[in-house]
Amino acid sequence: MTLSILLQDALSVPWSALHRRMSKLYFAMRVIEKFEEAEGRSAGDVSDADLSSVLKLKKELCTAQSLNESHVPDTLLERLVADTTEFPPVSAVIGGILGQEVIKAISGKGDPIKNFFYFDASDGKGVIEDISDSNTGK
Repeated sequence: MTLSILLQDALSVPWSALHRRMSKLYFAMRVIEKFEEAEGRSAGDVSDADLSSVLKLKKELCTAQSLNESHVPDTLLERLVADTTEFPPVSAVIGGILGQEVIKAISGKGDPIKNFFYFDASDGKGVIEDISDSNTGK
């Protein structure tokens, strides 16, 4: 229960309050998540046919969140919307990291990832983002 509250706190932080070097994957994934919610879709249930609607929603969200649209590149959204199939090597990496985090949580040894982990299969890099509201101390 605590984990969902912390996740909800992190998801409620205004985009304009996030640091400038925030991974563009964060914003792109949030746009796609909002699209799926608005359309009543399951996670990952987007396709090329949805791209124009996703790009329109991106503009609306960036305006509402006072964020420059360059933080959510159209090319990144195109790539994420076009290829929603699972890629076994990436699933293995994410599964390994998740297993490591479960062991840390159970054993109490080591600090767990705080908030978000993104793995970009195109460049093979993983990024940890600590998203907290500095105004509330969360």
